[in-house]
Amino acid sequence: MDIQANLPGARWARLIPLAFITYSLAYLDRSNYGFGAASGMAKALHITQGASSLLAALFFLGYFFFQIPGAHYAERRSAKRLIFWSLILWGVLASLQGVITNIPLLFADRFLLGVVESAVMPAMLIFLSHWFTKAERSRANTFLILGNPVTVLWMSVLSGYLVHWFNWQGMFIIEGIPSILWAFIWWKLVDDEPAQARWLTEAEKRAVTDALQAEQKELKAVRNYREAFRTPSVVLLAAQYFFWSIGVYGFVIWLPSIIKAASNAGIVATGWLSSLPYLLAAILMLIASQYSDRTLNRKGFVWPFLLAGAVCFYASYVLGPSHFWIAYVLLVLAGGMMYAPYGPFFAIIPEILPRNVAGGATALINSMGALGSFVGSYFVGYLNGVTGGPGASYIFMALSLVLAVILTLLVRAPRHRAQAVAAGTATR
Repeated sequence: MDIQANLPGARWARLIPLAFITYSLAYLDRSNYGFGAASGMAKALHITQGASSLLAALFFLGYFFFQIPGAHYAERRSAKRLIFWSLILWGVLASLQGVITNIPLLFADRFLLGVVESAVMPAMLIFLSHWFTKAERSRANTFLILGNPVTVLWMSVLSGYLVHWFNWQGMFIIEGIPSILWAFIWWKLVDDEPAQARWLTEAEKRAVTDALQAEQKELKAVRNYREAFRTPSVVLLAAQYFFWSIGVYGFVIWLPSIIKAASNAGIVATGWLSSLPYLLAAILMLIASQYSDRTLNRKGFVWPFLLAGAVCFYASYVLGPSHFWIAYVLLVLAGGMMYAPYGPFFAIIPEILPRNVAGGATALINSMGALGSFVGSYFVGYLNGVTGGPGASYIFMALSLVLAVILTLLVRAPRHRAQAVAAGTATR
């Protein structure tokens, strides 16, 4: 009997768009700082280059500290409730970035924005693990995390126009409001578990629940978070995600400033140029997750992309600003390659750890990614300011990705039965 064939397709049509939009809004409100910085915010508030780098990075410091408590609450209580209140709070804090003119208060706002958003990623991954099986998980994760590059794609264009029409203050205020409104739609349409879903038949609820419970029986028991966090694969993945995130967020936060400085383009043109890496990222993420689920090979769809991203960063550095358009194409490729492996990467933990600790381990890994994001956001901005150009930061990001590749290769990936590879948990 083909278990996958009995699982309701309505899960994809209902839950994936909700997850995608929710994470998109989170990513919008954390990433638009780069446009504020590139469009006169620093000059208007007399923010130095060092303070601007710290403002960009403080979000990730707040994000780092509260991952595991958020994941614990989502797993033991309710991901639905946690995300509802997070949406409202981060919308308010995001809009306040356009109101606050006191620098210490702006530091506090950026830190608190990170605290509030810290629960979203692990909670959403936990939420999806309650609804989608191993053979579906890379694709489900990818549709969630697509909210990252797709949001930066349209945010890059929209933010350019909003700054042009309403200045940077108006951009922050306007882009914070949708999260508050979306919270109530999320609350109305989402259920934590299949058993709670009125839109599924009893047979469909049992099919999903039975398939997920069967997967749990195949995993080795792990008693608590302490034991899970000491697992070699978790330690390696946490370190890997730290270095990977240095490259990703150094790129995301400072790309508009790098492009604007190198091309002397206006803010609207900078927005369009900043969007292209994320279009490529969305395409590559879908391809990688599709083939990763088909083969149940996770590592093989992570490290090659990161290595290619490192090579593109280095090549862009070698060419330098005197060959802007070729260097820009390489930056587009680097951005796309860095994003491609997210779905397969976050499918690894639920395949090696049982449900009682998988959420906490995912949160630990994501918190290390947040720490890497802090380092990337701060030091890329710092290096750009100290050296007067992006060359040193390209090398910094390339080396970080190479270290992420090495750590990925050291992870012992789970082995799956041949029939699972062939038909996605089909049995004959």
